[in-house]
Amino acid sequence: MTPVELIRNKQKNRQLLALALPMILSNITVPLLGLVDTAVVGHLSNAYYLGGVAVGSTIITLILWMLGFLRMATTGLVAQSYGAGDTQAQYKLLLQASSLALILGLSAVLLQLPILNTALMLTDASLEVQRYTREYFEIRIWSTPFALLNLVLLGWLLGRQQPKAAMWQLIVANLANIGLDLLFVLGLGWGVQGAALASVFADMSGFMVALTMVYKQVQKTGGFDFLKLYKSLSLSSYHKLLSLNADIFVRSLCLQIAFAFMTFHGAGLGDNTVAANVILLNLLLLISYALDGIAYYAEAEVGKAYGQRNKTLMREAVTLAWFWSAISALLFTLVFAFGGESIIKMLTNIEEVRSVADEYLFWIVLLPILSFGSYLFDGVYIGAAKGKVMRNSMIISTFGVFFPVWFFLQDSGNHALWAAMSCFMLARSITLTLHYRYKLKDADF
Repeated sequence: MTPVELIRNKQKNRQLLALALPMILSNITVPLLGLVDTAVVGHLSNAYYLGGVAVGSTIITLILWMLGFLRMATTGLVAQSYGAGDTQAQYKLLLQASSLALILGLSAVLLQLPILNTALMLTDASLEVQRYTREYFEIRIWSTPFALLNLVLLGWLLGRQQPKAAMWQLIVANLANIGLDLLFVLGLGWGVQGAALASVFADMSGFMVALTMVYKQVQKTGGFDFLKLYKSLSLSSYHKLLSLNADIFVRSLCLQIAFAFMTFHGAGLGDNTVAANVILLNLLLLISYALDGIAYYAEAEVGKAYGQRNKTLMREAVTLAWFWSAISALLFTLVFAFGGESIIKMLTNIEEVRSVADEYLFWIVLLPILSFGSYLFDGVYIGAAKGKVMRNSMIISTFGVFFPVWFFLQDSGNHALWAAMSCFMLARSITLTLHYRYKLKDADF
């Protein structure tokens, strides 16, 4: 089937929408949640409240995204087991990944003080921003075990091509967070602490929903024997999961280094700048989470193709996902070009912050086109369980592009940070696209 025939094929497009649309709708609630956090805190009296939430949530996000391999590796390996029809392997991966998530989540809680102190040492934020960062973090860190378990359960559901179940997990959690944000921050006046507490309860709600959805899947499929599966677990049985996780961990660490540098270095440029950057970064997250919905389709289909040893299915899935990713990116660019300033006005009434955000808005206009390939091919390589390719692409983009661009342009202040981020996203897109075109596309399974 030619690319044109594939794009015009109604059955293929319906299949993509059936997998991608629920995840697009639910994913959008994640950055919308960040936007609501920003809007609620952004309407408090001073920019340092928003700066504190920005730095505090960045530290939490750094932890969660560094451990995001739990979702990615689970999805890729479960998708391949699903394609091969191996139910017991799917159950085994569920127990392995869940136990790993629980251990890592509890470790983060126990190590919260050195994590926070180290992070604050790396930023030049004002004393006021540091104070509210500490208030936010010391509450929000308690949600980490639930957040990590949510990643595993979400990955398991996606690997089994159950996007609607995953959708409800995200929607319930994020709507709970939005409602509690409004209640705790605006209604009860709890400020930054209220925003953090809302996120803790939201992660707990998401865990309960995800656990229910997984339980229903297990009941429907049958054959789940906990004791038998538990006895089969050993350090050697974790090898494949840990090996893939190690590569994705390095990839995620590099990604978070770049984003954390944006926030921490921006904090040294002033409270208004760090507040403006968090607004713009939330718009970037809106782009990434929406495009990730299409990438989830690629993950599931490429994983299934690998399980079935079906090269044609892989090529068709990648081609169709690329087309819809490009269309979506173009739409985002148009929305931000013509409505970006209005969106910023809705997110904060602090005039100084609005003015700074408007100055750097054009970078957000460019980023959808520059970055959509990175989101798509991340999905492709997760489905193919080829973490080393993702790792190498991210290392090149972070240390060969992001930091050199910032270093040579640093006299331009915040523009240097946004130029570095734009080149970083473009480098990820180019390196992954080229590898697929010349290596993976025609490789033997």
